Amino acid sequence: MASQRPGFPVRLTPTASAATRGRTSAVPAKPIVVQAAPSMASEAIRARMVQRLAAQGISDPRVRRAMSAVERHRFVDSALVNQAYEDTSLPIGLGQTISKPSVVARMIELLLGAPALVNKPADKLGRVLEIGTGCGYQAAVLSHVASEVYSIERLRGLHERARANLRPFRLATVHLLLGDGMVGFAKGAPYAGIIAAAGGEAVPDTWLAQLAVGGRIVAPTQSATGGQALVVIDKTARGVDRRVLEAVHFVPLKSGIA
Repeated sequence: MASQRPGFPVRLTPTASAATRGRTSAVPAKPIVVQAAPSMASEAIRARMVQRLAAQGISDPRVRRAMSAVERHRFVDSALVNQAYEDTSLPIGLGQTISKPSVVARMIELLLGAPALVNKPADKLGRVLEIGTGCGYQAAVLSHVASEVYSIERLRGLHERARANLRPFRLATVHLLLGDGMVGFAKGAPYAGIIAAAGGEAVPDTWLAQLAVGGRIVAPTQSATGGQALVVIDKTARGVDRRVLEAVHFVPLKSGIA
């Protein structure tokens, strides 16, 4: 487990450099023709993706804005860029995948329904713990709806990949940690929300201990039928409330660092 808070300065849209900001040309030569780069071409594609998410029931405008802001194609292999905005999971190496956009949006929308945010639709979540950084995509989306994101990855290769993917965005509120997600990250607790991208037999007690009162856990866990189901756990002053929702399929939750 990392002993300190590594992080990036963060913004998803790089700004102009200090050398060029505010300068204008008195006599421009000819109109500059901007070639359609993948990031620009994907803007309309992201809009269509968000429209599909809305049709599937994603109603929180904060989630829609976050999904629209993050360029998913930057987090997948170049050979898979054409599939980046389809509602499908894609391989990211080491036997892991980037989740479907609909699953990411659904889980984040559930997280934003935490009791602490009831009747506060304009507020962001506070500090969030993500279990399973993967390629860094969900952490980038979470940065738009949470004040601070701690994301733990147990696979060194994916941790480094996520760092490389997120570095250009300079997200100051996103902290990437190499460690065992099953034990959480006590130094960042308490968390307003905990979201997991891997499913185990049950939600570890350490996550519940690190969750703030009024906070919420959204995670896949083993269902009675042997598959996985999405579980929402709310921590209240009276105890813990648990709801089992729809069937899902995630990679297994494992301990240790590899």
